[in-house]
Amino acid sequence: MHKTKTISCLIVDDEAIAREIIETHLSKIENIHVIASCSNAIEAFHYISNQDIDLVFLDINMPGISGISFAKSINDSVKVIFTTAYRDYAVEGFELKAVDYLLKPISLERLQKALDTYFDIYRNVTETDTSVHEVSVFMFVRSERKMIKIEYSAICYIESYSDYLKIHTENDTIITRETITAIEAKMPKQQFLRIHRSYIISIHFIQSFTNEYITINRQALPISRSYKKEVLKQLEKF
Repeated sequence: MHKTKTISCLIVDDEAIAREIIETHLSKIENIHVIASCSNAIEAFHYISNQDIDLVFLDINMPGISGISFAKSINDSVKVIFTTAYRDYAVEGFELKAVDYLLKPISLERLQKALDTYFDIYRNVTETDTSVHEVSVFMFVRSERKMIKIEYSAICYIESYSDYLKIHTENDTIITRETITAIEAKMPKQQFLRIHRSYIISIHFIQSFTNEYITINRQALPISRSYKKEVLKQLEKF
């Protein structure tokens, strides 16, 4: 993943210890510059208005102006990672197209994963010259009578069985009733490649490839004859 510029961040939380934890984590991560650590939304507005801010780590449950209200009021080009002790706001947070939603206490590993998602967005925007808010970073699929959120960055490959799909992530396999053609239409073309009528793979998780197959998680997935020319053309770009 090429992180092509330093990302300017704000931390906004009414709890000093919560701000300190995030700032300590961020100090260990390259290409992140914390412009300010703010205790309320009014203070954060000052920085948003006077400096170029790329990303805000934003608490939701704050006195005065809540994190949700603050997020609704700022420009779409400023991306938000919500930080909160409460699960209740998750749906509303994602409806605002937040990059991620972190539950306290926040570990360095979980924060790094959220930033990886942000950098994936930034990379795709740079390569396709589209605006940040137009890039999706996750989808919902129905499985076991509920809607499950799956981040594109976690998908290794997708396997088709007629009208059902197995979505293989780093840690799980999710089964959903949908066709592979329908789900392919939802997925960012910069990250995924159709290699067979039964397989879509994540370019990020490719371990090796030949003219006949692609290896992901030690699984050799076949490249079909009808897709071979386009697949090899795409892979030669990397």
